[in-house]
This record gives sequence, C-alpha cells and structure tokens, in this order.
Amino acid sequence: MITNKDAKFIKSLQLKKYRIRERAFVVEGEKNVQELLGSTLQINKLLITEDFLSRNEELIKKSQMSFELVSEKDLVKIGSFQSNAYALAVVKIPDLPVLKLTSGHFLAFDNIQDPGNLGTIIRIADWYGFSSIICSKDSVDTYNPKVISASMGSFSRINVYYEDLFETIKGTKLPVYGATLSGDNIHNITFSGDGILLFGNESQGISPKLLSLLSNQIKIPGYGQAESLNVAIATAVICDNFKRGYSS
Repeated sequence: MITNKDAKFIKSLQLKKYRIRERAFVVEGEKNVQELLGSTLQINKLLITEDFLSRNEELIKKSQMSFELVSEKDLVKIGSFQSNAYALAVVKIPDLPVLKLTSGHFLAFDNIQDPGNLGTIIRIADWYGFSSIICSKDSVDTYNPKVISASMGSFSRINVYYEDLFETIKGTKLPVYGATLSGDNIHNITFSGDGILLFGNESQGISPKLLSLLSNQIKIPGYGQAESLNVAIATAVICDNFKRGYSS
C-alpha cells in the first residue's frame, strides 16, 4: 500500500522545482518502465501491478529491482496518466558527463517549449544515433512527465544538456547547420559526419544571435501549401538527410 507521504512526494515530482530539489523524476507506463529496467539509471522506487509482473517477470528478475505491488487505481491517483494499468517508477536524475563539442554529431534546440515535441525529438535522436541533445536554458524540462511519456523509453539512452547555446556553440570548431525557412535546400548539402544541427523555437525560429554562429542555413524543400513543419518532424527529416549524406 502506498503511504500518504510517498503519494505526496511522487505527486510533487510533476513540478519542475521539486524535481530539481529532490534530483528525481517519475516514469510511468509499461513501455517506459520496461526500457528503464534495462537501463543504467538508478530506480529509487518501483511500483507495479500484478499484470505488469506477470508480463515482465523475467525482466524484473534480471534487473534485480525490489518492487511494491499496487493497484491500477493507486497508480492513477499518484501519477499524471489518466490510465496506467502497469507501472510507475521514481528515478534519480543522472549526473551527465561533461559536454565536449570537439567531435561527433549533436542536436541543439533554441527555446523549445512543447513537451510532446521534445519527447518525440529524444526518440528521434535515439533512432538516428545522436547520443546528446543541447537545449537552451529556457527550454522545457526533459524530465517533465509529458516529455518522458512521448520519448517512449528513449530518455534512458539520450543525454539532454541545458546550456547557454551562444556561449556553448561559439567555442566549437564543428560545423553548425541551422534549420531556417530561407536556408539552402538540404538535398544539395554535403554533410561531413560531424556537426551540430540547430533548430529554433516552434513559432519564432532560431534567435538572431544564434544565426550569427551558423556555418550553413538549411531548409527542407516544400512542395505544397503548408507554411512550415512541426519541429519534431523537421528534426526527423533533417536527421535522415544528415545521416544519409555521409553513410551512403
């Protein structure tokens, strides 16, 4: 049975200020908890239903995690999901390795605000082999429950940094490709394999200060009447072109 103290603590982690103070966040749902159990992240508390246990007994045994059996009603009461018949975990926010922009490929985002977009982007980064994402400090928190949910478990493999983008990027020798509506057709760009792909705010794009740091402005050519693409969709298209450009 979940105590009132534990329930209050878990509910508090829906707010960023408590996640920061407690250095912890919540993971909900079967898929995300499955991915979590196979990761190196530290689980502080694991709450599961009989159904989750019966479907994932071997995974739980392999993880050697202790757990508490609870009801679906309990999970819904303390979590952010409207329905959750499987699991909820409280996880320690990991300490990230020092960010080094000397080699490799990175995704960067200027003031991204929608948690669903960031969660999807984390999943896209995982698919295309980007291990690190750099967000401006005013971007949505990666441990927001909606971000974690939308990432479908990829949060456990992707490092998300929050930095002053201008100060961070200006010191690198890596090429910086910025997605803009006035850039060069991405189909005509030759990518080197290393670099930073920079995306702007959902409605305002890349800030003028950051535009001055770009090696290239790039765009996805459009063939219809839509004004623009969702930032997560644009990220997927550009990542695909970036990888295809040097992997073929």
